[in-house]
Amino acid sequence: MSDLTDLTISESLKKLRNKEISPVELTKAYVENMENNNAKYNAYVTTTAELALAQAKEAEIKYLNGTNRPLEGIALGIKDLFCTKGVRTTACSHILDNFIPQYESTVTQHLLNDGAIFLGKLNLDEFAMGGSNETSYFGPVINPWSKEVKLVAGGSSGGSAAAVAAKMCAAATGTDTGGSIREPAAFCGVTGIKPTYGRCSRYGIVAFASSLDQAGPIAKDVTDCALLLNSMAGYDANDSTSSKEVVPDFSSFIGQDIKGLKVGIPQEYRVDGLNPEVAAYWDKAAEMLKASGAEIVSISLPHTKYALPTYYVIAPAEASSNLARYDGVRYGERVEGNGLDELYINSRTEGFGKEVKRRILIGTYVLSAGYYDAYYLKAQKVRRLIKNDFDEAFKKCDIILTPTSPIEPFAIGDKKMLENPINMYLNDVFTVSVNLAGLPAMSLPIGLSQKGLPFGMQLIGKAFDEGTIFKTAYQLERSANFVRM
Repeated sequence: MSDLTDLTISESLKKLRNKEISPVELTKAYVENMENNNAKYNAYVTTTAELALAQAKEAEIKYLNGTNRPLEGIALGIKDLFCTKGVRTTACSHILDNFIPQYESTVTQHLLNDGAIFLGKLNLDEFAMGGSNETSYFGPVINPWSKEVKLVAGGSSGGSAAAVAAKMCAAATGTDTGGSIREPAAFCGVTGIKPTYGRCSRYGIVAFASSLDQAGPIAKDVTDCALLLNSMAGYDANDSTSSKEVVPDFSSFIGQDIKGLKVGIPQEYRVDGLNPEVAAYWDKAAEMLKASGAEIVSISLPHTKYALPTYYVIAPAEASSNLARYDGVRYGERVEGNGLDELYINSRTEGFGKEVKRRILIGTYVLSAGYYDAYYLKAQKVRRLIKNDFDEAFKKCDIILTPTSPIEPFAIGDKKMLENPINMYLNDVFTVSVNLAGLPAMSLPIGLSQKGLPFGMQLIGKAFDEGTIFKTAYQLERSANFVRM
């Protein structure tokens, strides 16, 4: 039965439609993997096996009477940042330890409407703040590629990427504020796409940085990401930043020719600290695309060096505002004190972890009187320059190829990362610009390091041009022929 979990979504759907397997059989296989392996990887923080099997039985009826929907019977894991009606949603923070929403996020409702099955809620960095999934109140996720040493799964969607890699779900939802879909996908040897800002509704997703957050899928391959994004995307009146842009059938781009496509290589991404093996795979990926008919062109993104400081001003500023609502009064962790002010202080001190407190303090500082103009306003101006860089670059190319991360997965508890948070932030050097510019980008596995650990390549597209990413990524995926776990 466990062999069923090797199937991609597209393969599973074909077998389900042909009645070679049943939704219950498929779901039981994932539940079995989840129950046998979750203690090893700590990917799920809440499991809903009974609910999943009940949904699978409903899916069987749909297949029998011919009313099956696009994702009927496909078992997914849901990042614990998405509100799920009647199912605990914590953002992996003590301050929301036992919060049970009374409504469903728009993205997860879309997936349910299309017949998906939910296996449970997945681990993440607390409030999505982190790059290694070590800031979670429930402990770190362990990368399934770990051997002698336990390795990080990447953050913040580490639970999502690890669960997909370990075959504990067919695919998973993630969110990406500065690389939180793409980096975990790269570290765990799976595929993930951050869509254009506004492509997927943010309604019902616990907010980190509202102008940067975007939901997207993490899956076994490029085709599965397209199938999931078809369901996840779409306009939502409940989200004022939701786009009315028409959502194409992303699956239709799979297999399309890329002959004559211009692929940009930004020279500014050859930074200090770039692992030589990563750089070699970057060159190899460019050659693969060239062999598929694409044209490789050199481009410049001159404000790249300002992207990290810009991001780490804007994101904490928005976080400090969004997290002000967690005060111990309406919901979540409540620690009494002598008066209202002390109740606030006690609840937030007890409820938030170290990294979240750090970002709240940074964000409050840059928004305070006397510093707003010097930091926050200046960061917004540089953000515009970063977006302008991409606009200019896309006059010369159709898509941009870069590494996803400058390094391979590192050990949990790495002192270099823990003792100096800036070292952790530097791992986002290739991803944060995309969020600042609101662009779509995908990470897909390209090969293994000498230590046998996965490397990911990133494809960045024009706004609302995920289609070009999908057709390019599919060709690169075929050429790389990466073997999943």
